[in-house]
Amino acid sequence: MMNINVQSTNPTVVTFKDRSKQVFNQLGMLIILALLIAVMSVIAPNFTDSSNILNVLKQSSITAILAAGMTVVILTGGIDLSVGSTLALSGVISVLLSNAGAPVGLAMLAGAGVGYVAGAINGYLTAVPKLPAFIVTLGSMTYLRGLAYVITGGYPVVLASEKFKFIGAGEIFGIPTPIYIMAIVYFIMFVILKYTMFGRHVYAIGGNEEAAHLTGIKVNRTLINVYSISGLLAGISGVVMAGRLFSGQPMVGIAFELDAIAAVVLGGTSFVGGRGRIQGTIIGVLIVAVLTNGMTLLNVDYYWQQVVKGIVIVIAVLLDRLRSKN
Repeated sequence: MMNINVQSTNPTVVTFKDRSKQVFNQLGMLIILALLIAVMSVIAPNFTDSSNILNVLKQSSITAILAAGMTVVILTGGIDLSVGSTLALSGVISVLLSNAGAPVGLAMLAGAGVGYVAGAINGYLTAVPKLPAFIVTLGSMTYLRGLAYVITGGYPVVLASEKFKFIGAGEIFGIPTPIYIMAIVYFIMFVILKYTMFGRHVYAIGGNEEAAHLTGIKVNRTLINVYSISGLLAGISGVVMAGRLFSGQPMVGIAFELDAIAAVVLGGTSFVGGRGRIQGTIIGVLIVAVLTNGMTLLNVDYYWQQVVKGIVIVIAVLLDRLRSKN
């Protein structure tokens, strides 16, 4: 009888642990975000003002778009350290073309296209010669930033077109344009990852690249597309940033990749790949954004804000390790 009772209760224990793990993975960061908002509402002046809430969403939109692309890359077990530099170069190119007389839409498409090409090069070098993604994107982070400095001589390029400025500083029904762009990006990425064959291939490669290859998945093509998406979204971010700053600045976007990576991992995407959700990433973005905004309202010194951000990144990696072990 003792043996029968033990055997009958074990499945219940396992099921409870599995469910607890599932709840933590799905709702853990959402609960943390809710608690962080509650705390900031009490200790930070004017945090709950509608204007400040819109400001938080607007300020986080660039990081959010970058993080959407970073999510797809990390889901395959890769990394993209070049998104900040891609953002800068794309913004510079789009502003220069606009100032040279190109139609605003064409200039914006060119900026996004620069990001797409940069990402495709990263993807090709990672997929075909099998170079480590860390090294490839570290190198592109340097040369893309260098190209932005070379093209501009190291100086910002002031944007002349008022129409261009709308994409970064305009409003529709009182809501800043970047928020709409962020929402559209996340909707598209959600559909791609959840309902398309490409999305299933991304998860399969992250779970086991060799097994994915043996099942007939075109791993190289998928990886090139993954990095191309990351580059494209970085390019779009660069165009939006240029519109927001009214200029193309070669020095903008430094360390943005760290914020994006922190947001992705905080949102539940595993560094080893194969596990994560795009909706988790936006929660991670908001955690970082609310924390930063709250510290600003509390007049925390900028340098201390960097210390806190660094700690958040370490905590994000620690949480990823704990999720992997459980």
